[in-house]
Amino acid sequence: MRRVSVFGATGSVGASTLDLLARRENIEVAVLTGGRNIAGLAEAAVTHRAQLAVTAFEDCYIPLRDALAGTGIQVAAGPGAVAEAGLVPADWIMSAIIGAAGLAPGFAALSQGTTVALANKESLVTAGRLLMAEAAAHGATILPVDSEHSAVFQALVGEDMAAVESVTLTASGGGLREWPLADLATATPTDAGKHPNWDMGHRITIDSASMFNKAMEVIEAHEFFDLAPEKIEVLIHPQSTVHALVAFSDGAVMGHLGAPDMRHPIGYALNYPNRAALPIARLDLAKLGRLDFAAPDLRRYPALALAQSVMESGGAAGAVFNAAKEIALDHFIARNIRFTDMAPVVEQTLEQYAAQNVLSAAPANLAEVLAIDNEARRLARTVALSLAAGAA
Repeated sequence: MRRVSVFGATGSVGASTLDLLARRENIEVAVLTGGRNIAGLAEAAVTHRAQLAVTAFEDCYIPLRDALAGTGIQVAAGPGAVAEAGLVPADWIMSAIIGAAGLAPGFAALSQGTTVALANKESLVTAGRLLMAEAAAHGATILPVDSEHSAVFQALVGEDMAAVESVTLTASGGGLREWPLADLATATPTDAGKHPNWDMGHRITIDSASMFNKAMEVIEAHEFFDLAPEKIEVLIHPQSTVHALVAFSDGAVMGHLGAPDMRHPIGYALNYPNRAALPIARLDLAKLGRLDFAAPDLRRYPALALAQSVMESGGAAGAVFNAAKEIALDHFIARNIRFTDMAPVVEQTLEQYAAQNVLSAAPANLAEVLAIDNEARRLARTVALSLAAGAA
């Protein structure tokens, strides 16, 4: 019997994970965590016979308790309870909580020396060095679940990292890639929330349109694979068929192709180091007919340039970048700022930190990361409100 936990069970990655778990035998679900979708969390807990269900919001405790009354499933609520869920023994843990909220349970999971399938981008962006050191200290295994990083990971199996010349992450370009540059400022959250290929949550779909999602993935690749910033490239690939490319010193390029279905990288992490049959569509290249690639226009996607500066700065830059990005997205969704204001919010927040000469100082522990996150959010809110006032 294999014990598993799913953090972020009601999100898109969590739902795909549970879909795969339901198709397997000898699986025991230890913990499921979620947010305010109490009905979804309760239903998943009952369906998968979880031992513990945790909501991140304390005010949701009673609704969750009532929804699971008589089932024998334990219930807990609040950020502290979510963090403690990472200490519940499990052989495999999916870390798919969105945002900085996923840091504490992820670190807790690593401390028990287990296998963590990492779909929480923020962990590597804000605390990459600390996270990798924590895994090494406890003999834990981190397996990347982002489709691009899983693709790179698979292409590197059996390879010597010293022979890697470059890694290319592909991006669809998001739902606004065909919009004239002059019109981007008028894009609404509804416009940016439509993805041409992937079925994802609303926030990450908007991040795809702005390419902040890809910027995060560039920083992730830098941290997880210990790659120099100049070795990481991005290509626009509208078909979302090639997920990543790895170029080697002998001129060979290893590419990973597959249907745009998150159940592949999840399934790879679930079955690693083996492969198992997965219920996803098979590629028909003859039917597809063509694969297109183009260099990204940094005027359209300024987030990519910001990612480069974050990697070059190191230290606290990743934590500041992520916090400011989340605040900028909040304000865009609330229609307080324009689509094209999100990058300036992040850039100006980074500049304020740099002016204080504290950007390059690396946080020593998780508490320092969270403190930086909190302060950066405060600064970013001030910047966003200033931009909003200027636009008005």
